[in-house]
Amino acid sequence: MHGDLEAWLDAAAGTDDAFVEDAWRRVLRRPVDEDAKRQALERLADGSLSRSVLLQELVSSDEFAQVALLDGAVAFAAGLRGRPRDTRGPARPRELAAPASSDERAIEIPWCLARYDGEKRVLDAGYAFAEPAYLAGLAALGARELVGVDLAETEVPGLRPVVADVRSLPFEDAAFDLVLCVSTLEHVGRDTKVYAVEAARADDGDEAALRELHRVLTPRGRLLVTVPTGAEDDQGWQVQRPPGEWIARFERSGFLVYEDELYLHDVEGWRTATPAQVEGVRYGAPGPGAGAILLAELRPRTILERIRLVVRDARHRDTPRRSTATRE
Repeated sequence: MHGDLEAWLDAAAGTDDAFVEDAWRRVLRRPVDEDAKRQALERLADGSLSRSVLLQELVSSDEFAQVALLDGAVAFAAGLRGRPRDTRGPARPRELAAPASSDERAIEIPWCLARYDGEKRVLDAGYAFAEPAYLAGLAALGARELVGVDLAETEVPGLRPVVADVRSLPFEDAAFDLVLCVSTLEHVGRDTKVYAVEAARADDGDEAALRELHRVLTPRGRLLVTVPTGAEDDQGWQVQRPPGEWIARFERSGFLVYEDELYLHDVEGWRTATPAQVEGVRYGAPGPGAGAILLAELRPRTILERIRLVVRDARHRDTPRRSTATRE
């Protein structure tokens, strides 16, 4: 059979019901809702819609634009991890960019996932309500042991779920080589009703969580953390702090800020920023999500690490950088 004809016949095979289900999962990466499915099937049945046009409509939607953005972010991080590494460790993408229509995940996902360096024991704190694209990228890291801890539980292939408060982790000291905490720290100790879970309220929840994450890290481990930043703002369900205040909390909890970077979200999109540029930025302006974020790699503060950092700064002041959130 002619190859092109075979392809046309294959595209027309099967039921419309199965085609619609498959199209939503492959294009929009989610199950089709009942109303959308009913409308699509009606149009396919009366000939006002073809399967090709249905796909065209899906890939032209704003929802698919966000899917493509996050899928690209995960692929970008995976591509960097697959490149030959140099003596400075994992890939460290900086000065990323994303469109104004996206939230902070478009920056956080590639920034964090690219920095995975083959660690065997990995913990993700706050995974249960994470962006599916991030969870898929997390599962694809290939860590020998991948654990997720949260007040709720969700199924992620290859991840062992643990229901616990990050302020009181059920793990031994030095249990993990790498911890990721993406847009989670700001919620610890705050009102969790929006997530339909319960936890004790405490103004110092973020520092308590940092101390626990420090405890479960090996002396040479790393914590990759992202938080909203800008003007001081306790919104009840989360808290936003100025960059310098976040840095101070990291350091009070026993961490050395090995690398950090600020990003600002404005009408032109996401871009790197200075502390002065994020000063006074409010959460949700211009929206969606944070108006500015701080991303940091933290390491347990040891004498040896301090010496290494001083030597590294003297030789490689371009990358990685230390405490950019506290200086112009």
